Amino acid sequence: MPTADAAIITEGLTKRYGGLTAVDGLDLALHRGEVFGLLGPNGAGKTTTILMLLGLTEPSAGKARVEGYDPVREPLQVKRLVGYLPDNVGFYPDMTGRQNLRYTASLNRRRGREAEERIAGLLEQVGLSEAADRPAGTYSRGMRQRLGIADALVKDPCILVLDEPTIGIDPEGIRELLALIRALSRERGITILLSSHLLHQVQEVCDRVGIFVSGRLIAVGPVEDLARQLAENTACQIEVQAVDSEGIPQPETGRQALATVTGVLEVKDERGMWLMRADHDVREAAARALAKSGLVPVHLRLRTASLDDIYGRYFHEEVKTRDV
Repeated sequence: MPTADAAIITEGLTKRYGGLTAVDGLDLALHRGEVFGLLGPNGAGKTTTILMLLGLTEPSAGKARVEGYDPVREPLQVKRLVGYLPDNVGFYPDMTGRQNLRYTASLNRRRGREAEERIAGLLEQVGLSEAADRPAGTYSRGMRQRLGIADALVKDPCILVLDEPTIGIDPEGIRELLALIRALSRERGITILLSSHLLHQVQEVCDRVGIFVSGRLIAVGPVEDLARQLAENTACQIEVQAVDSEGIPQPETGRQALATVTGVLEVKDERGMWLMRADHDVREAAARALAKSGLVPVHLRLRTASLDDIYGRYFHEEVKTRDV
């Protein structure tokens, strides 16, 4: 496991609650400055992993290092370096957003003009300058999440941990929050661990993804690499739409022609076009077969695996393996 540029490292990290294994032998390295998505269903062990990294619960076995510090033996050092946004962030509702941040700053021994300037800058960065002096109890869920990110950044951490940060936020609020996460990584070089069960959001902002199921990390890498691995082990899918010389679709003739192509496993209708499953890329052969039948392909595209495809495949294989 590469460690030279790792901000977070775990080796065999395990957490058991009686007979339940919440996290099972986790080996992971997060590179400095990357956005890493810990993707898995509710109950997969994501939050338990985060709590162990923060020193808020002790592992049953294995070890973790956060910028070289042991969360079990050196929790205060870890907390100085890590900003944490839990899945249900709370603030003093009668205090303004600015006052809440000022309180957090004082807990981190940041006071005076420097603290006020930092708070003002953070409020502007998260888009809350105009609402800064309103009671936090009047904030929407999305505003509280953005205030939570500002709160986590008050101590100027080098690592930011976000646990399900977009739950309960409207689409526009999600868009703003994801844009903020991208900016924090690109402009400040902060290492970000994003825990979520929402596929498209993870795909949109993360440099790498770890798929977490039943306490185990079953796949990790950039989405493109995971898609390539999936493609190497599954039949490729090709979308086809064809018409005759007069531009009229001929679905049945097209299906019959495509079914004759060597390597085709299945041809099925999908919303007005044919979806071919084949054991290799047969686009050239499919085009020739269509032409031989007097048809012209107007759409012939290799369908690449989405994060949804990747997650579904790895998830179902892991569940099937455990049930055997």
